[in-house]
Amino acid sequence: MLIPAARSSRRKIRRRALTVTAAVFVLCALGVPAATAAEPSQVLALANSVGTVLNNIRNWIMGILAGLATVFLSIGGVRYLMAGGDPGEVEKAKTAFKSAGWGYGLAALAPLIVQILKGIVGAQ
Repeated sequence: MLIPAARSSRRKIRRRALTVTAAVFVLCALGVPAATAAEPSQVLALANSVGTVLNNIRNWIMGILAGLATVFLSIGGVRYLMAGGDPGEVEKAKTAFKSAGWGYGLAALAPLIVQILKGIVGAQ
């Protein structure tokens, strides 16, 4: 059973959360008409060839993989620093470092994978 002060505090937190959620919803709803008002006939970019598309895919894959690997490297470093000698946390940090290594390795291999795909598709 909650004391009245705790019950009142929870109500205030729920009201604030509801208010923030409603505000975010309203702001998102107001932003939708501006996004749909663009002319549909305007084309921003066209790919000239399959090779261009594959190069763009390679660039995106490399960027995403390198970004995720950097996040894992940061998480591993923070876990290692905060472990305080706990073997379980040190092992989790090492796992994060291994994941970062895999991510950087795959990002480095992305151009090779795209070259293989170009050979299969016949693009230049």
